[in-house]
Amino acid sequence: MTCMENRTLVKEFILWGLTDAPELQVVLFILLTLLYLITVVGNLGMVALISWDSHLHNPMYFFLSNLSLVDFGYSSVITPRVMAGFLTGNKVITYNGCATQMFFFLAFASIENYLLAVMAYDRQAAVCRPLHYTTTLTSSVCTALAVGSYVCGFLYSGIHTFFTFSLSFCRSNVIHHFFCDIPVLLSLSCSDTHTTQWVVFLLGGFTAFCAMLVILKSYLFIFITILRMHSAEGRQKAFSTCASHLSVVCLLYVTESFIYLKPSSSHSMDTDKVVAVFYTIAIPMLNPLIYSLRNKDVQSAFRKAASRQRFS
Repeated sequence: MTCMENRTLVKEFILWGLTDAPELQVVLFILLTLLYLITVVGNLGMVALISWDSHLHNPMYFFLSNLSLVDFGYSSVITPRVMAGFLTGNKVITYNGCATQMFFFLAFASIENYLLAVMAYDRQAAVCRPLHYTTTLTSSVCTALAVGSYVCGFLYSGIHTFFTFSLSFCRSNVIHHFFCDIPVLLSLSCSDTHTTQWVVFLLGGFTAFCAMLVILKSYLFIFITILRMHSAEGRQKAFSTCASHLSVVCLLYVTESFIYLKPSSSHSMDTDKVVAVFYTIAIPMLNPLIYSLRNKDVQSAFRKAASRQRFS
């Protein structure tokens, strides 16, 4: 029987999950439930808070609300299914379901990369040209940058999903991971995966490089501007403005680079799963916390919202 014939028999995959140890199932289910609830409340709460408070209606918080929305989608593509697997013991995912999960996961991940680059440009405009900030980042420009991030993200994801699921799968249908990701699916294919690997490496590398180039260029201009400031208070305010964004960038890029920008031969599934937990579950939860803990405007808006709720 040929590979192509076998491929037509692959109607579903089996997700191995985080662990098959029965004693850890309940503990991990409770932990993931708590993390996901914090993620949902934190990110959707951030979106609602920014929409509610007129003082947060500026480009920085417009992009932050989009980042929070993407983080919610990013986590929701993966976490509920992992939780359901722990609860029901059902590890089966259909072929189309696997493709859909990978498509939306990659889309939200790449949109986040683009948004972080746009937010770096926003910080550059705020710090380096504060007097021209509102005229540089008008509402139409902000909308165009946000829409462009979504369009590029879904296009990027569509290309990867097309190349990955154009392969034949006739070795095994067991995915040694807790979600459908490119490296593990390539390891299951009996087709020649060199073209797909090059697409992953070149397109992923090019996308990450372009985003990082924008971020590095923006922060280079920011740091030059800060060094030229004579006021210590001004330098402190500029650093504080950029600290949250820089923390989020470092968290995301270090973990994603570890997975996607290394040779497939050096992948360890156990190590990759630990890192994947961090960037699919932990980072979407941490992002709103980082911005709320380090941002006085968000803290002030939250206190006003809480006071109004108590008064009501």
